[in-house]
Amino acid sequence: MIKVALIGAGSTVFAKNLLGDILSFPELADADIRLHDIDEERLRTSEIVANRVAQALGARPRIMATTNRRQALDGADYVITMFQIGGYKPGTVIDFEIPKRYGLRQTIADTLGIGGIMRGLRTIPVLIDVCRDMEELCPEAWLLNYVNPMAMNCWALSRATAIKTVGLCHSVQGTAEQLARDINIPIEEINYLCAGINHVAFYLRFERQGQDLYPLIRQVIADGRIPQWNRVRYEAFKHLGYFVTESSEHFSEYVPWFIKRDRPDLITDYNVPLDEYITRCENQIVAWEMMRGFLEDESVALTVERTQEYGAYIIHSLETGTPRVIYGNVTNTHLIDNLPVGCCVEVPCLVDNNGIQPTRIGPLPPQLAALIQTNVNVQALTVEAALTGKREHIYHAAMMDPHTAAELDLNQIHALVDDLIDAHGDWLPEFTAAG
Repeated sequence: MIKVALIGAGSTVFAKNLLGDILSFPELADADIRLHDIDEERLRTSEIVANRVAQALGARPRIMATTNRRQALDGADYVITMFQIGGYKPGTVIDFEIPKRYGLRQTIADTLGIGGIMRGLRTIPVLIDVCRDMEELCPEAWLLNYVNPMAMNCWALSRATAIKTVGLCHSVQGTAEQLARDINIPIEEINYLCAGINHVAFYLRFERQGQDLYPLIRQVIADGRIPQWNRVRYEAFKHLGYFVTESSEHFSEYVPWFIKRDRPDLITDYNVPLDEYITRCENQIVAWEMMRGFLEDESVALTVERTQEYGAYIIHSLETGTPRVIYGNVTNTHLIDNLPVGCCVEVPCLVDNNGIQPTRIGPLPPQLAALIQTNVNVQALTVEAALTGKREHIYHAAMMDPHTAAELDLNQIHALVDDLIDAHGDWLPEFTAAG
């Protein structure tokens, strides 16, 4: 019987999907599932939902819910992290509202930019604490991390702990499905090779039976069929020659080209959804109570279908030896030649009973490596700040951020960082001043 700990299981819908994926495999249907969260009310809902998922699938897992993290981790074979430190309030609200006072607008603010930097500084210490517990309680377990900012978190863990870690996201497979719809070819007929960093990886090949499908993607532009919500990525594709994995709302804040306070026409022309994550969170809060009632209501049939998330497939392949290729965020051990050794890269990985085995890519096209490097610079300095406790590197990270640097001068950036640190209070560790 394998033991799986979900840390942050109060994310009920995501926990439901992951558990549905895991328990749908007969070989995993009797798993020992440990649900952990610090929010007792949401944890109770997740426990109810977990039992309903098991019932719907005819699975017989052992399910335990606990607010004690160490109890959840004790003897685990797999640990899945899925939490947000600081939550919507105060964390996300602070990350949006204070930069807005300086004229710095964001869309998602969870991966890069000043919001991504602050989220990384809140999150990395907690992930390291989880790994310290794992080193004591389950040192051979795999950590499957879903927590953003993905690349910063996984890079920090690769430096701070020996726990086996892979970062997981659905942007590669999700965008491939979107492109398949755009060119009207079934995704099952498409083969692709993708590489880069999380959220800024590119399809180096996109093919059907050896035929390059990029001309069909270019035809979407020529025909004027670009989806309204995807204008940013198609514009970037026109100039870079390769399609990026993460959504237009994300990508618009990773680069200096689309969000400018003195160019409202860009926001309109490229349909950039400023404050999109704030709007999403507000809508989710309104919908949660109704959704919780549905999820807990045993008189309403619970539909459980496999998702495109990689977590359960990894567990199944590691346990059974069934070979699969997934896209994982792993340490760059000479996997991509023109990105720094040690940074976190997203590449295809073979998974079987030999473990998770990343694919060597070689060099990326130079324009892609150059763009990615601008993001890696910010990640590197944020990780340095988190691991050394040096406040100066927070300033450095913000200074190097492409969007922040395009909008603010150095003194404004310094003041913005100070305001954000003050506003976060105890959500951040103490940082020492230079000298």
